[in-house]
Amino acid sequence: MRTKILGIDPGYAIVGCGIVEYDGSRFVTLDYGAITTPAGMEFTERLAAIYDGLCELLEQYHPDAMAIEKLYFNTNQKTAIDVAQARGVILLAAKKHGVSIYEYTPLQVKQSVVGYGRAVKQQIIEMTTRILNLKRAPKPDDVADALAIAICHAHSACSQLGGILGKGAAGR
Repeated sequence: MRTKILGIDPGYAIVGCGIVEYDGSRFVTLDYGAITTPAGMEFTERLAAIYDGLCELLEQYHPDAMAIEKLYFNTNQKTAIDVAQARGVILLAAKKHGVSIYEYTPLQVKQSVVGYGRAVKQQIIEMTTRILNLKRAPKPDDVADALAIAICHAHSACSQLGGILGKGAAGR
């Protein structure tokens, strides 16, 4: 069964986005890129731009699922709060468009894509490029991360075991 997955790497300056189709044995990359907002823009305007940009993607591609990275911050609380707010408008857009939402930790993504939970960013980018048969690595890194999150969802929730057990590891 074909499943269309929107992978999201949340942020407020750059939101990485990647849309793939997965049929249980292979991937087809439909689109990837980033929603970007300039540093000088008022924060609420940035949130509105992210919401609007994501709504456009949802309306254009009608994904079956959205996979998004769970947030873990150890240092800058201001950044964590701002990213969490951006993540909130992303989740709202998906919910308003009736798209199922799944969350994955960075460890889950690394294990799914590279097979090693402590993989470094370059390993994730290389494996994502290979798995999706892309001619070159997606840029910026946030876009590669979004595609990796989509791959993680495909491997986790779309596997036969995921289908037997229900909605996968983290469905809402």
